[in-house]
Amino acid sequence: MEKANAKAKALALFSGGLDSSLAIRLIQEQGIEVEAIAFLTPFYTAKEGGFSFERAAERLGVPLKVVRLGLDYLRVIRKPKYGYGRHMNPCIDCRIYMLRKAKRYAREIGADFIVTGEVLDERPMSQHMKALKIVEEESSLEGRLLRPLSARLLPPTEPEKLGLVDRSRLLDIRGRSRKRQIALAKAYGITEYQSPAGGCLLTHKEFSAKLRDLLNHKKRVSMADLELLKIGRHFRIGKNKIIVGRNKEENEKLLRLKSRNDYFFEAQGCGSPITLLQGPKKRQAIEKAAQLTAYYSDQKTGKVHVKYGRQALEKSIFVDRPNKEEIEQLRIK
Repeated sequence: MEKANAKAKALALFSGGLDSSLAIRLIQEQGIEVEAIAFLTPFYTAKEGGFSFERAAERLGVPLKVVRLGLDYLRVIRKPKYGYGRHMNPCIDCRIYMLRKAKRYAREIGADFIVTGEVLDERPMSQHMKALKIVEEESSLEGRLLRPLSARLLPPTEPEKLGLVDRSRLLDIRGRSRKRQIALAKAYGITEYQSPAGGCLLTHKEFSAKLRDLLNHKKRVSMADLELLKIGRHFRIGKNKIIVGRNKEENEKLLRLKSRNDYFFEAQGCGSPITLLQGPKKRQAIEKAAQLTAYYSDQKTGKVHVKYGRQALEKSIFVDRPNKEEIEQLRIK
């Protein structure tokens, strides 16, 4: 990441949040060229028509490279060296993983250093002084990782020592209050950014429970498995997982994501969810999947006729609707 000429260039890790947007603007103010890189994990989600990385980067005036992470990223999730946050979010390991990739890209574009929007003590697990130092060392970016929002509270980096960055124009923000950031955003006219939690599903209790269950029961996980975690109601019965759609859109996704060995179920003669049965197709599992389908169908009395099969609804079973207590005992939570 070394350059012979005096014109400095930075690569910014862009989460789409307010802090990373402000970090970019602070570096731009010093006449430094900035490019941004955003990493989208399999656990990122954004509502349709909502936040756009591309639009936010365009408003900041920075070129953006979006990197979609795949199954390789699961290694970080399965056994994080520095543990999890409140749920299945391995924030320190995740940051190290992304910075290692960012470092390689920084070399490609000739960036002198890397910028992040981290704020000292803003997040209790991943942004205390020790964690910031761990991230810098583990990503092999000692002295080349600049955090403009808290830089004056941290040791000077190489860009500052070399005069590429004026340390006096960097900030000394610390803690969880975001008042200074919000005031800065107003002054800069920055309005396009995500909420502090962003779109990371690993910070959500229900999703984390479903992911933990998947990793505990399946060694070879596919991208389809991860996509399925984002939709439907999930239930566990021994080696079997049962997923029940909530609406038409989810029903369509379940059919699209099912593997060739999964059974799918649908109640007959009434409004019905689509249900997937994964794992061994023993009688007990088939009956439970049919009962769950019946429970969430529009038929509320009498025996429910449910059809099922691998490629077509070629088999039939008649079941009683289970009670709520039975349902909750099977729910992954």
